[in-house]
Amino acid sequence: MTSTLQQTEARMRAVVKTGAGAEAVRVSDVSVPAVDEGLVRVRVTATGICGTDVHVAHDQYAHEAPVVMGHEIAGIVDTVGEGVDEVWLGRAVACETYFSVCEACRWCREGRRNLCPQRRSLGSYENGGFAEFVVLPARNLHALPDWLPAEAGALAEPLACVTQCLLDPAVIQVGDRVLVTGPGAMGQLAGQVAKAMGGVVTVAGLERDSDRLAVAEGLGLNVTTSPVQDEAFDVVLECSGSGPGASAALAAARRGGRYVQVGIFGKDVQLPFDQVLYKELSVSSGFASTPKSWTSAMRLIEQGRIELVPLITKRVALSDFASALQAAERGEGLKTIVLPDLR
Repeated sequence: MTSTLQQTEARMRAVVKTGAGAEAVRVSDVSVPAVDEGLVRVRVTATGICGTDVHVAHDQYAHEAPVVMGHEIAGIVDTVGEGVDEVWLGRAVACETYFSVCEACRWCREGRRNLCPQRRSLGSYENGGFAEFVVLPARNLHALPDWLPAEAGALAEPLACVTQCLLDPAVIQVGDRVLVTGPGAMGQLAGQVAKAMGGVVTVAGLERDSDRLAVAEGLGLNVTTSPVQDEAFDVVLECSGSGPGASAALAAARRGGRYVQVGIFGKDVQLPFDQVLYKELSVSSGFASTPKSWTSAMRLIEQGRIELVPLITKRVALSDFASALQAAERGEGLKTIVLPDLR
């Protein structure tokens, strides 16, 4: 791949997907990127491991190797390029994931840059945040509150993906009975957003999810490991990214209710999709994030309506990425955060 960034002689450590298969993911020394016009360089403080990273590792999500992985990024602005306001220097920020879009297609013009066919994102098509530094457009920056722990800022990106699914347009009304299938990080965030919207939320998981469900309960959400009653919920949020989870969510939705796909399957699954017809379900989703969903996410964080720190269950160094990725594949914990400065 020909990088869009000029390179300096300085070197840094980074997690690079070099070819096909998870065995091609390795920690390497790469050049520290230079900063061109309109760009900023961020010294990464924390990057979250996402289910999408697992899919990229196993070639189940579109990408272009070689590429530095990681897109749930928080850090400190280290350098600004020509034309960028120096007020950003030293600011703690979270980062939108799009490095570039065409800005001309119907989706870009409608503010839906996430759907641009020419979109190139950090961690898949452009070098991302499992590194000591990352370079990205200044327009991607969102200032984090001073009181927010640096590592928690890495969860702003998945929260923006959740608000894209749930708030644009709003899919939950005050008093709605809401089921979340899958108590992983996305399910925990979706449950909190649904609660903030006035929903009465139940998070469903399996017996092996007891630790995750305990976190959800601590966040004020109802939890269950029992089979949920058919047609018992106004809105179902499928966050497990599994066929059984989606099937259970479709069954649990009431007639005339709503089904929202939040999780990514990463492969074709078989579903009882006639439930959509028989019950006249409204089906919606949201791919990645938009500037509008980021605005919503940052407001929720600033207002203290979403708790992020309890979702961080493991912190690892870049050198430990391989074992952390394997743990994510097994579904261990909630959110693992990679800290480049951790030794």
